Amino acid sequence: MLSSALAGFSVSIALIVAIGAQNAFVLRQGLRREHVLPVVLTCAASDAALITAGIAGVGSLVTGRPALLATVRWAGAAFLLCYAALAARRALRPGALVPTDRPPTTLRATVLACLAFTYLNPHVYLDTVLLLGGIAQQHPHRWAFGIGAALASVAWFAALGAGAHRLAPLLARTAAWRWLDGAIAVLMTGLAVALLAG
Repeated sequence: MLSSALAGFSVSIALIVAIGAQNAFVLRQGLRREHVLPVVLTCAASDAALITAGIAGVGSLVTGRPALLATVRWAGAAFLLCYAALAARRALRPGALVPTDRPPTTLRATVLACLAFTYLNPHVYLDTVLLLGGIAQQHPHRWAFGIGAALASVAWFAALGAGAHRLAPLLARTAAWRWLDGAIAVLMTGLAVALLAG
């Protein structure tokens, strides 16, 4: 059981650590120190639910519905492009870049944005439901594999959200926030294009 759990942890952490829309969102919230715990819990709980669905065999249902994946792909691309536009606007307006200069976002709006970053990304279904679910089926203790994978998600998002504030001294200048938001805008646009091309 322990070997299956460790395998699940290793595979999951390798998939999660890749820079993506969800990670960029958690990083930004951590830097702003705004609703970090709810964001981390939302991401970790969502991953756990998707991993559970994959291990339970839901992945086979998703692969049989290409129209569903296509709908999620277009919705996800539209969402990412909107977020890219907002990040680009922040990068072009120095007054909006310092976290303390912006009014705090409500908890509801933050959690909804977090859920959108999670569930409007088709790659989350491919990676978490299909890939992790498929690999889990090859292990004698598939649910131990799933527990390990879910723990990797908890560990990563907790570290990202809680550790982001350590970057605050580096990002104390407006120019640094301009670069960060500019990079996020480019990343989101690239992800949207990749979704549409896929």
